[in-house]
Amino acid sequence: MLPMVLDLARLRLVLVGNGAAAERRLALLDEAGAADLSVYADDPLPSLAHAAGSRLVRRLPSAQELATARMVFIAERAARHARDLAAAARAAGALVHVEDEPALCDAHAPATLRRGELLIAVSTGGQSPALAVQVRRFLAALFGTEWQLRLDELAALRHGWREGGADSETVARWSEEWVGRQGWLTPNGATDDEGSLPAARSAAALDAIFAARH
Repeated sequence: MLPMVLDLARLRLVLVGNGAAAERRLALLDEAGAADLSVYADDPLPSLAHAAGSRLVRRLPSAQELATARMVFIAERAARHARDLAAAARAAGALVHVEDEPALCDAHAPATLRRGELLIAVSTGGQSPALAVQVRRFLAALFGTEWQLRLDELAALRHGWREGGADSETVARWSEEWVGRQGWLTPNGATDDEGSLPAARSAAALDAIFAARH
């Protein structure tokens, strides 16, 4: 398995399914930024039809329509013709994911935890999606909503260092030092020399520290 992050704003996607599984998959795709998505359902739940809106096509996709997709999600194990649809999509060059059918999948959808642009994915290679969900819940207790602000802070620092001429290796080292100083990954929080929690430092303050040290 090779874990990758796909930019769904750039990819043509097809989702096939009628029920709750399709509705959950649609919500995940929307959350991930899917911009070019068609939902094919010949007998959709009303809630799925509402969520899909103008993207809904009330029938199964043709081979030609599958051929336009870069990735096809078949979101019901019991969906009619799932195996044939998967084979047709694969033959057309699309990646295929069939819900709860690892043998039919080219890609496995991990359980994901999002904190803004911070994305943590947990995969079992399709062997136990329930375990992946439990691990995600465990991580959710460790990585709260404050991580979005932390990422924004570090991204601003990184941008400033790159603009200042620092190379990739230096930026990586300074980033690691910043995270360590803040105690973000220390279970009980990092402390300074006087035993108190470290105060938040601005990009300018950190630049001054590194200028003196380097």
